[in-house]
Amino acid sequence: MSLLSRNSKFDRWFDILNYTILSIVLLVVLYPLYIVVISSISDPDAVNTGRVWLIPQDITFAGYRLILSDGQIWTGYKNTLIYTVLGTSLNVVLSLTGAYALSRSDLVGRNFFMLLIVFTMFFGGGLVPSYLLIKHLGMTNTIWSQIIPGAVSAYNLIITRTFFQTTIPKEMQEAAEMDGSTITRFFIRIVLPLSLPIVAVMVLFNAVSHWNSYFTGLIYLRDHKLYPLQLVLREILIVNSAPTESAVAGAGDDSSMMRIADIMKFGVIIVSSLPVLVLYPFLQKYFVKGVMIGSLKG
Repeated sequence: MSLLSRNSKFDRWFDILNYTILSIVLLVVLYPLYIVVISSISDPDAVNTGRVWLIPQDITFAGYRLILSDGQIWTGYKNTLIYTVLGTSLNVVLSLTGAYALSRSDLVGRNFFMLLIVFTMFFGGGLVPSYLLIKHLGMTNTIWSQIIPGAVSAYNLIITRTFFQTTIPKEMQEAAEMDGSTITRFFIRIVLPLSLPIVAVMVLFNAVSHWNSYFTGLIYLRDHKLYPLQLVLREILIVNSAPTESAVAGAGDDSSMMRIADIMKFGVIIVSSLPVLVLYPFLQKYFVKGVMIGSLKG
């Protein structure tokens, strides 16, 4: 048997093993999501008794009807959308401009600045000093408490800086300067069009972070009208307080209220996860390329 045929046979077995393992991993990852989807449209009693594990049982959309009619959930949805759009925009602008400045060799003291930035990744003031700072700045119980404190991530800044250093040649900067281009014009006209992969990565990282954030709202917000969707979801899943009680007020006795509350939990998980699931496929190509370039080179 020739070496080529042995290699071909080995490659076939390797592919079979590889696809088998990846298929198992795919099932392990997708099955919990599938269970949540079919549970959200199944009868609560069937879910609680364990009869829902492959196909929906006694299909009902009562949970989704209550979700769509619950004003607090829609308020949380609107707040989260505002926090995500504003926060992501600020994150991306500050990360790109800060990383580009740190990537330039002509920045005086850039190593010192990088040392300060890396220092914040290992040492922090803690929750109490952070809360006192936000309070003294007058940002508690405002939308700015959800946007300003996390405006810059040291990790994202380092990844973006590495991307700029490995993607934008120094010779290109020198050529632009010889043609009379300013740093700002070079950044907007040349650097940004060449940096779509890392821009997509930053948008995805920060958007997902803002969309899933609830802890900052839990700490800094007191007004329920400012609660993000994840905090409303937390109350439904853990505290089971105001949103559930208001939504199921007309459901009848306590057992009926508990049944409807159970089916709402799965529905809210689906509703809150949809935007991220819809956004990711469009950014996947840039996401993979940007992460590889930004984290492995340099």
